[in-house]
Parts: sequence; C-alpha cells; structure tokens
Amino acid sequence: MFSNQLCLLCNEEMRQELSWKSVFLKVTEKVCCETCNTKFERITGDRCRTCSRTLADSQDSLCYDCIRWEHDSTWSGCLSSNHSLFIYNDFLKEIIAKYKYRGDYAIAGAFAPYLKQYLAELEFDCLVPIPLSAERLRERGFNQAKGLAKMAGYSCQELLMRTHSEKQSKKSRHERIHAQQVFQLCSEEVQGKQILLLDDIYTTGSTLRQAAKVLKLAGAEEIKSLTVAR
Repeated sequence: MFSNQLCLLCNEEMRQELSWKSVFLKVTEKVCCETCNTKFERITGDRCRTCSRTLADSQDSLCYDCIRWEHDSTWSGCLSSNHSLFIYNDFLKEIIAKYKYRGDYAIAGAFAPYLKQYLAELEFDCLVPIPLSAERLRERGFNQAKGLAKMAGYSCQELLMRTHSEKQSKKSRHERIHAQQVFQLCSEEVQGKQILLLDDIYTTGSTLRQAAKVLKLAGAEEIKSLTVAR
C-alpha cells in the first residue's frame, strides 16, 4: 500500500509505503519531503546555556549577548534558558513568513514532530504562548505560538496579554532591548510555577525576557522558553 500526499512546505508529491503495522499502530505519516527536512539546520554542538546560540569558543558557557543581559539588573535572572530547534536560515525565514504573515496555518504541522520531542524532555507546569496584541491578532487571524502548540498536541495557558506596539521586526536591536514593557498578567495562577514560554523566533531575546519579567514579578519560580528558530 502506498500513500500519496503533498509536502507541506514545497507542495511536491510524496509517495510513502504503508505497512499494516503503520496502519494499526497509527504511525504518523511524514508531512514534509526529505529535501525540505534536510534544509532545517539543527542547532548542534556547543551552545550558549541561556539562549542556544552556537558558540565558537567551547570554553565559554554564555554568549556575549546573554552576558550583557545578565549584567543588567533589570533583566538578570528573568529567563533561565531558551531552547531553540533550528538556525534561522533563509529557508526557515521564508517558511515562517508564510506561516506567520501569509496565514498558512497548516505549516505549523511541519514543526510538530520536533516540538513534541523537545516538549517531552522539558519540565514545566504551564505552557504559555507569547501573545499578540488584539490589533495584531485581527491582522494575522491567529496566534502563531498557539498554533505551534496545538499542532504538537499541547494545550496552552494564556497567562499574559499584550498591548499594541510597532512590529519587533522593524525595530533595531537597541530599540528592542530598551523597549517599554508590553505585557500584562491576566491570571494569578503563576505563584511557584515552572513556566515554559513558546514562540516562533528568538531574535534578541527582548520579547521573551519582557514576558518572563512579568511572570517572575508575579511569583513564578522559573521561566524557560522554547522557539522554533534562533
């Protein structure tokens, strides 16, 4: 028996052989072709223990950016660590743009197997998606972080709300780091909790740290994050 379906990312036809074992055990079929899968660059080797950036010098455990964050009393200790799946290369940049800005919701399914693996290995009490402002949500039609969690089979707790601001992609690194707080707590259920923030891209880390700051001040024990790209 064979199954014919289109790759979620390039729309090329994939022909997969199905065995009786795969049918009865409900083995998940591949959603992306091998060509597209090989374009995902996994982050491997020595990496920053806080943000997952690849380190050139294995003797260092923190990258220069995270050292600067931790030396700033405003942000020190807010975000314990970030785990990212892939390097934000040109291929992934285009895929995330299709998902995030062009409304191709199904693309989240391409990341689901990888997210499931990471989520199963991380300890947390609450999975919290980075929220969009009401204006941005109307513009895009869905929250990309919630979509990633749903496709991976996880439910989220929406503990934060976000005020409207200029798109992060339009800001310089300096503007992102020194931006005013854009998140507010919308639930009191954070005291003593281990929280895992979920988002699509780790750029400078300012968005995740702003969210972590609010949760930390509300009594959360520890905040980590997981992103698709770094």
